[in-house]
Amino acid sequence: MKITEKVFESFKWIDIENPIKEDLEKITKEHGLNYYLIKDSLEKGHLPKYEKTHKIDFFIFRAYTSNIKLQIDEVGEMSNKIAFFIFEDKLITIHRAHFNFLNIHEEKHIKINELFLRIVKLMLGTFQKPTFELSNKISEIERTIFLKDYRKVLLEELYFIKSQSRILKKVLHITQSVMEQSVDNFSASYQYQDIKDELLNLLTYNDESVENANQLMTTYLSISDQKNNEVVRLLTIFSAFFLPLTFIAGVYGMNFRFMPELNWKWGYFFSIGFMLLVVLVIYLWFRRKRIL
Repeated sequence: MKITEKVFESFKWIDIENPIKEDLEKITKEHGLNYYLIKDSLEKGHLPKYEKTHKIDFFIFRAYTSNIKLQIDEVGEMSNKIAFFIFEDKLITIHRAHFNFLNIHEEKHIKINELFLRIVKLMLGTFQKPTFELSNKISEIERTIFLKDYRKVLLEELYFIKSQSRILKKVLHITQSVMEQSVDNFSASYQYQDIKDELLNLLTYNDESVENANQLMTTYLSISDQKNNEVVRLLTIFSAFFLPLTFIAGVYGMNFRFMPELNWKWGYFFSIGFMLLVVLVIYLWFRRKRIL
Protein backbone atom coordinates (compact mmCIF):
# COMPACT_ATOMS: atom_id res chain seq x y z
CA MET A 1 0.00 0.00 0.00
CA LYS A 2 1.29 3.44 -0.96
CA ILE A 3 -0.06 6.57 0.77
CA THR A 4 0.56 10.09 -0.51
CA GLU A 5 -0.58 13.20 1.35
CA LYS A 6 -0.88 16.75 0.02
CA VAL A 7 -1.88 19.64 2.23
CA PHE A 8 -3.83 22.64 0.93
CA GLU A 9 -5.11 25.75 2.71
CA SER A 10 -8.56 24.39 3.61
CA PHE A 11 -8.18 20.62 3.32
CA LYS A 12 -5.85 17.65 2.99
CA TRP A 13 -5.73 15.17 0.12
CA ILE A 14 -4.81 11.59 1.03
CA ASP A 15 -4.20 9.24 -1.91
CA ILE A 16 -4.11 5.50 -1.11
CA GLU A 17 -2.80 3.24 -3.87
CA ASN A 18 -3.10 -0.55 -4.07
CA PRO A 19 -4.36 -1.37 -0.57
CA ILE A 20 -4.98 -5.00 0.34
CA LYS A 21 -7.78 -6.47 2.44
CA GLU A 22 -5.65 -6.36 5.56
CA ASP A 23 -5.42 -2.58 5.19
CA LEU A 24 -9.21 -2.09 5.16
CA GLU A 25 -9.68 -2.09 8.92
CA LYS A 26 -6.76 0.27 9.45
CA ILE A 27 -8.05 2.73 6.83
CA THR A 28 -11.57 2.54 8.25
CA LYS A 29 -10.51 3.34 11.81
CA GLU A 30 -7.91 5.96 10.94
CA HIS A 31 -10.16 8.06 8.72
CA GLY A 32 -13.58 7.25 10.14
CA LEU A 33 -14.86 5.63 6.96
CA ASN A 34 -17.71 3.20 6.44
CA TYR A 35 -16.34 -0.33 6.06
CA TYR A 36 -18.81 -1.27 3.33
CA LEU A 37 -17.95 1.82 1.29
CA ILE A 38 -14.30 0.87 1.57
CA LYS A 39 -15.20 -2.64 0.45
CA ASP A 40 -17.05 -1.23 -2.58
CA SER A 41 -14.00 0.84 -3.46
CA LEU A 42 -11.90 -2.33 -3.78
CA GLU A 43 -14.47 -4.58 -5.45
CA LYS A 44 -13.35 -5.59 -8.93
CA GLY A 45 -15.57 -4.45 -11.79
CA HIS A 46 -17.69 -2.10 -9.65
CA LEU A 47 -19.49 0.46 -11.81
CA PRO A 48 -19.58 4.21 -11.03
CA LYS A 49 -21.82 5.18 -8.12
CA TYR A 50 -22.61 8.01 -5.69
CA GLU A 51 -23.68 7.84 -2.06
CA LYS A 52 -24.12 10.65 0.42
CA THR A 53 -24.05 10.40 4.23
CA HIS A 54 -24.25 13.15 6.82
CA LYS A 55 -20.45 13.52 6.75
CA ILE A 56 -19.19 12.09 3.48
CA ASP A 57 -19.83 12.26 -0.25
CA PHE A 58 -18.73 8.91 -1.70
CA PHE A 59 -18.00 8.44 -5.42
CA ILE A 60 -16.69 5.60 -7.54
CA PHE A 61 -15.49 6.35 -11.05
CA ARG A 62 -13.62 4.31 -13.64
CA ALA A 63 -10.63 5.34 -15.76
CA TYR A 64 -9.65 3.64 -19.03
CA THR A 65 -6.41 1.68 -18.62
CA SER A 66 -6.35 -0.80 -21.51
CA ASN A 67 -5.79 -0.96 -25.27
CA ILE A 68 -8.46 -1.34 -27.96
CA LYS A 69 -6.19 -3.73 -29.87
CA LEU A 70 -6.58 -6.33 -27.12
CA GLN A 71 -9.36 -8.90 -27.40
CA ILE A 72 -11.23 -7.92 -24.26
CA ASP A 73 -14.93 -7.44 -23.59
CA GLU A 74 -15.30 -6.87 -19.85
CA VAL A 75 -15.45 -3.68 -17.79
CA GLY A 76 -12.78 -4.86 -15.36
CA GLU A 77 -10.33 -5.60 -18.17
CA MET A 78 -10.77 -2.26 -19.91
CA SER A 79 -10.78 0.09 -16.94
CA ASN A 80 -9.89 0.48 -13.28
CA LYS A 81 -11.83 2.30 -10.62
CA ILE A 82 -10.99 5.10 -8.26
CA ALA A 83 -13.01 5.87 -5.12
CA PHE A 84 -13.45 9.34 -3.62
CA PHE A 85 -14.36 10.13 -0.02
CA ILE A 86 -15.09 13.85 0.31
CA PHE A 87 -15.21 15.36 3.81
CA GLU A 88 -15.41 19.06 4.65
CA ASP A 89 -11.67 19.22 5.27
CA LYS A 90 -10.35 16.02 3.69
CA LEU A 91 -10.32 14.27 0.31
CA ILE A 92 -9.41 10.58 0.24
CA THR A 93 -8.84 8.69 -3.00
CA ILE A 94 -8.45 4.89 -3.04
CA HIS A 95 -7.48 2.84 -6.08
CA ARG A 96 -5.60 -0.33 -6.99
CA ALA A 97 -4.04 0.74 -10.29
CA HIS A 98 -1.53 3.54 -10.73
CA PHE A 99 -2.99 6.62 -12.44
CA ASN A 100 -0.62 9.18 -13.92
CA PHE A 101 -3.31 11.85 -13.91
CA LEU A 102 -3.25 11.86 -10.09
CA ASN A 103 0.26 13.33 -10.16
CA ILE A 104 -1.07 16.86 -10.34
CA HIS A 105 0.17 20.03 -8.71
CA GLU A 106 -2.40 22.62 -7.72
CA GLU A 107 -2.15 25.93 -5.91
CA LYS A 108 -2.57 25.82 -2.14
CA HIS A 109 -5.76 27.88 -2.14
CA ILE A 110 -7.75 25.51 -4.36
CA LYS A 111 -11.06 24.32 -2.90
CA ILE A 112 -11.76 20.65 -2.22
CA ASN A 113 -14.62 20.42 -4.77
CA GLU A 114 -12.49 22.09 -7.43
CA LEU A 115 -9.71 19.55 -6.93
CA PHE A 116 -12.24 16.70 -7.07
CA LEU A 117 -13.69 17.98 -10.36
CA ARG A 118 -10.21 18.49 -11.75
CA ILE A 119 -9.40 14.83 -11.08
CA VAL A 120 -12.71 13.69 -12.58
CA LYS A 121 -12.04 15.71 -15.72
CA LEU A 122 -8.56 14.19 -16.06
CA MET A 123 -10.09 10.77 -15.52
CA LEU A 124 -12.56 11.36 -18.36
CA GLY A 125 -9.62 12.32 -20.54
CA THR A 126 -8.47 8.69 -20.45
CA PHE A 127 -11.57 7.75 -22.48
CA GLN A 128 -10.82 10.14 -25.34
CA LYS A 129 -8.12 8.10 -27.08
CA PRO A 130 -9.97 4.73 -27.11
CA THR A 131 -13.22 6.46 -28.13
CA PHE A 132 -11.64 8.13 -31.17
CA GLU A 133 -9.56 5.06 -32.05
CA LEU A 134 -12.65 2.84 -32.07
CA SER A 135 -14.50 5.36 -34.23
CA ASN A 136 -11.59 5.52 -36.70
CA LYS A 137 -11.27 1.72 -36.70
CA ILE A 138 -14.93 1.34 -37.62
CA SER A 139 -14.52 3.84 -40.48
CA GLU A 140 -11.48 1.89 -41.72
CA ILE A 141 -13.39 -1.40 -41.64
CA GLU A 142 -16.31 0.22 -43.46
CA ARG A 143 -13.99 1.33 -46.28
CA THR A 144 -12.51 -2.17 -46.47
CA ILE A 145 -15.92 -3.84 -46.71
CA PHE A 146 -17.35 -1.54 -49.38
CA LEU A 147 -14.29 -0.49 -51.39
CA LYS A 148 -11.83 -3.37 -51.02
CA ASP A 149 -12.25 -7.02 -50.08
CA TYR A 150 -14.72 -7.78 -47.30
CA ARG A 151 -12.91 -11.07 -46.63
CA LYS A 152 -10.00 -9.11 -45.13
CA VAL A 153 -12.29 -8.18 -42.23
CA LEU A 154 -12.62 -10.70 -39.43
CA LEU A 155 -16.01 -11.09 -37.79
CA GLU A 156 -14.20 -11.60 -34.48
CA GLU A 157 -12.59 -8.17 -34.84
CA LEU A 158 -15.98 -6.56 -35.44
CA TYR A 159 -17.35 -8.28 -32.34
CA PHE A 160 -14.64 -6.92 -30.04
CA ILE A 161 -14.93 -3.40 -31.48
CA LYS A 162 -18.67 -3.48 -30.89
CA SER A 163 -18.24 -4.87 -27.37
CA GLN A 164 -15.63 -2.31 -26.38
CA SER A 165 -17.71 0.59 -27.73
CA ARG A 166 -20.73 -0.73 -25.85
CA ILE A 167 -18.77 -1.00 -22.59
CA LEU A 168 -17.35 2.52 -22.96
CA LYS A 169 -20.85 3.83 -23.61
CA LYS A 170 -22.19 2.01 -20.55
CA VAL A 171 -19.47 3.30 -18.20
CA LEU A 172 -19.78 6.87 -19.49
CA HIS A 173 -23.56 6.80 -19.28
CA ILE A 174 -23.45 5.69 -15.64
CA THR A 175 -20.77 8.31 -14.94
CA GLN A 176 -23.06 10.95 -16.40
CA SER A 177 -25.88 9.73 -14.15
CA VAL A 178 -23.59 9.91 -11.09
CA MET A 179 -22.60 13.48 -11.89
CA GLU A 180 -26.25 14.44 -12.30
CA GLN A 181 -27.09 12.95 -8.90
CA SER A 182 -24.47 15.18 -7.27
CA VAL A 183 -25.34 18.33 -9.23
CA ASP A 184 -26.27 20.26 -6.07
CA ASN A 185 -22.66 20.07 -4.90
CA PHE A 186 -21.07 21.44 -8.06
CA SER A 187 -23.70 23.27 -10.14
CA ALA A 188 -21.94 26.64 -9.70
CA SER A 189 -18.59 25.33 -10.96
CA TYR A 190 -17.44 25.95 -14.53
CA GLN A 191 -15.47 22.67 -14.34
CA TYR A 192 -18.72 20.81 -13.73
CA GLN A 193 -20.13 22.24 -16.97
CA ASP A 194 -16.96 21.22 -18.80
CA ILE A 195 -17.34 17.68 -17.46
CA LYS A 196 -20.96 17.55 -18.61
CA ASP A 197 -19.93 18.69 -22.10
CA GLU A 198 -17.08 16.18 -22.22
CA LEU A 199 -19.38 13.36 -21.15
CA LEU A 200 -21.94 14.29 -23.78
CA ASN A 201 -19.26 14.40 -26.48
CA LEU A 202 -17.80 11.00 -25.52
CA LEU A 203 -21.25 9.43 -25.23
CA THR A 204 -22.20 10.72 -28.68
CA TYR A 205 -19.08 9.20 -30.24
CA ASN A 206 -19.52 5.85 -28.52
CA ASP A 207 -23.23 5.73 -29.30
CA GLU A 208 -22.41 6.23 -32.98
CA SER A 209 -19.67 3.60 -32.77
CA VAL A 210 -22.06 1.02 -31.31
CA GLU A 211 -24.68 1.77 -33.96
CA ASN A 212 -22.13 1.72 -36.80
CA ALA A 213 -20.59 -1.52 -35.52
CA ASN A 214 -24.03 -3.17 -35.48
CA GLN A 215 -24.72 -1.99 -39.01
CA LEU A 216 -21.30 -3.19 -40.20
CA MET A 217 -21.89 -6.64 -38.71
CA THR A 218 -25.24 -6.84 -40.47
CA THR A 219 -23.70 -5.61 -43.73
CA TYR A 220 -20.77 -8.03 -43.42
CA LEU A 221 -23.09 -10.99 -42.91
CA SER A 222 -25.35 -9.85 -45.78
CA ILE A 223 -22.43 -9.51 -48.19
CA SER A 224 -21.06 -12.86 -47.05
CA ASP A 225 -24.45 -14.50 -47.63
CA GLN A 226 -24.71 -12.82 -51.02
CA LYS A 227 -21.30 -14.13 -52.07
CA ASN A 228 -22.22 -17.62 -50.87
CA ASN A 229 -25.48 -17.44 -52.82
CA GLU A 230 -23.56 -16.44 -55.95
CA VAL A 231 -21.27 -19.46 -55.53
CA VAL A 232 -24.27 -21.77 -55.04
CA ARG A 233 -25.97 -20.21 -58.08
CA LEU A 234 -22.86 -20.74 -60.22
CA LEU A 235 -22.55 -24.36 -59.10
CA THR A 236 -26.25 -24.90 -59.83
CA ILE A 237 -25.83 -23.56 -63.37
CA PHE A 238 -22.86 -25.84 -63.98
CA SER A 239 -24.85 -28.77 -62.62
CA ALA A 240 -27.77 -27.95 -64.93
CA PHE A 241 -25.45 -28.17 -67.94
CA PHE A 242 -23.49 -31.24 -66.97
CA LEU A 243 -26.23 -33.38 -65.43
CA PRO A 244 -27.92 -34.29 -68.75
CA LEU A 245 -24.52 -34.71 -70.39
CA THR A 246 -23.50 -37.10 -67.62
CA PHE A 247 -26.76 -38.97 -68.10
CA ILE A 248 -26.15 -39.40 -71.86
CA ALA A 249 -22.55 -40.50 -71.26
CA GLY A 250 -23.79 -42.92 -68.60
CA VAL A 251 -26.36 -44.48 -70.92
CA TYR A 252 -23.87 -45.14 -73.67
CA GLY A 253 -21.25 -46.24 -71.22
CA MET A 254 -23.28 -49.23 -70.02
CA ASN A 255 -21.84 -51.38 -72.83
CA PHE A 256 -24.81 -53.71 -73.24
CA ARG A 257 -24.39 -56.21 -76.08
CA PHE A 258 -27.48 -55.07 -78.00
CA MET A 259 -26.97 -51.28 -78.29
CA PRO A 260 -27.12 -50.49 -82.02
CA GLU A 261 -25.50 -47.05 -81.64
CA LEU A 262 -22.29 -48.66 -80.37
CA ASN A 263 -21.68 -50.30 -83.75
CA TRP A 264 -22.95 -47.38 -85.82
CA LYS A 265 -20.33 -45.59 -87.91
CA TRP A 266 -21.63 -42.15 -86.98
CA GLY A 267 -22.63 -42.99 -83.39
CA TYR A 268 -19.83 -41.01 -81.76
CA PHE A 269 -20.54 -37.85 -83.77
CA PHE A 270 -24.27 -38.26 -83.16
CA SER A 271 -23.80 -38.43 -79.36
CA ILE A 272 -21.47 -35.37 -79.38
CA GLY A 273 -23.93 -33.44 -81.53
CA PHE A 274 -26.81 -34.45 -79.30
CA MET A 275 -24.88 -33.22 -76.22
CA LEU A 276 -24.18 -29.90 -77.91
CA LEU A 277 -27.87 -29.58 -78.74
CA VAL A 278 -28.81 -30.23 -75.11
CA VAL A 279 -26.32 -27.58 -73.96
CA LEU A 280 -27.73 -25.09 -76.47
CA VAL A 281 -31.33 -25.74 -75.37
CA ILE A 282 -30.39 -25.30 -71.68
CA TYR A 283 -28.49 -22.09 -72.47
CA LEU A 284 -31.42 -20.62 -74.41
CA TRP A 285 -33.80 -21.54 -71.61
CA PHE A 286 -31.57 -19.84 -69.02
CA ARG A 287 -31.37 -16.73 -71.19
CA ARG A 288 -35.13 -16.65 -71.58
CA LYS A 289 -35.60 -16.90 -67.80
CA ARG A 290 -32.87 -14.24 -67.36
CA ILE A 291 -30.80 -16.53 -65.19
CA LEU A 292 -27.73 -15.86 -67.33
